[in-house]
Amino acid sequence: MPCWRLTVAMAALLMLAACAEARFAVHSAKRMVDAVDDKPPPQYKVGKPYQIQGVWYYPKEDFNFDETGIASWYGTKFHGRKTANGEVYDMNALTAAHRTLPMPSYVRVTNLENGRSLVLRVNDRGPFARGRIIDISRRGSQLLGFQKAGTAKVRVQILADKSRALAVRVKNQTELAKIGSPITIKRLPKAKVNSETLAPPPGAVNGSPSVEPNLSPSEKKLVANAPAPVVKTRPQRLSRVPEPITGEVSQQNVGATNIFVQAGAFGKYANANRVKARLSPVGPVKISSVLVNGRDLFRVRVGPLANVAAADRMLDAVTKVGYSSARIIIE
Repeated sequence: MPCWRLTVAMAALLMLAACAEARFAVHSAKRMVDAVDDKPPPQYKVGKPYQIQGVWYYPKEDFNFDETGIASWYGTKFHGRKTANGEVYDMNALTAAHRTLPMPSYVRVTNLENGRSLVLRVNDRGPFARGRIIDISRRGSQLLGFQKAGTAKVRVQILADKSRALAVRVKNQTELAKIGSPITIKRLPKAKVNSETLAPPPGAVNGSPSVEPNLSPSEKKLVANAPAPVVKTRPQRLSRVPEPITGEVSQQNVGATNIFVQAGAFGKYANANRVKARLSPVGPVKISSVLVNGRDLFRVRVGPLANVAAADRMLDAVTKVGYSSARIIIE
């Protein structure tokens, strides 16, 4: 074969290889983009005050949150839709929707009817039906044992340390995404260390420093038998709070509870008494005092009520009288 034919053949092979490599690179990039689009990164969000059905809600970072009330669950209607912080709702994941807690954050939900307790990740807003304090994924309701009933009396407690650590982690990921860094790492590589064997210092015996030769025998004995110096070290701090174990159901001790509808809490007894008088036609109304942050408050409550359905009806009645901020309380 002449030299020019060989040169042309080699050039053609190189062009084919380059085209194949380019197609592979484009295909790989497309798969990476599709993967990113399928799972949008979580966003840390608290949000501004908002109004639903005439009721105002005020989102905030409340790491002391601890409340009792009625839980519900949501499933297929919202499955695959975006949540309030940009994630995709998965009814088989262990997540929850809350009206005011930061997203994402961790809460422990305890079913006060059977004692089952579960850690859930808040990543959505809701529920907006009056009389409910948290909406739980379908899988969460199954593990807590109230999917068939639809609702349950629960206690919701935020996991403060783990929620703070989660907030920092998500905020850092968001900053990296804004910068456009193509590299994401979970652990920094260890530095390479070179070692070298050195000659023993002068006067050392078998690699260990010997007792000074100019000491007397008794002094040498004292030095040889002296205890090793104590080196004090500071306790090592964990640089990262470990995430809680989600999906693990624990059993809590729970007792009998009652359901009330609370119209409000007032600093003056006279105000509470006026509300009691207005609500007396709708049901059994009681005034109870409680000390909150060193201040006496007088709570006006209707109940106890037989079940969740009765509490829902009473809540509607109290709201119609004019107390739109009334809520269901479990004690």
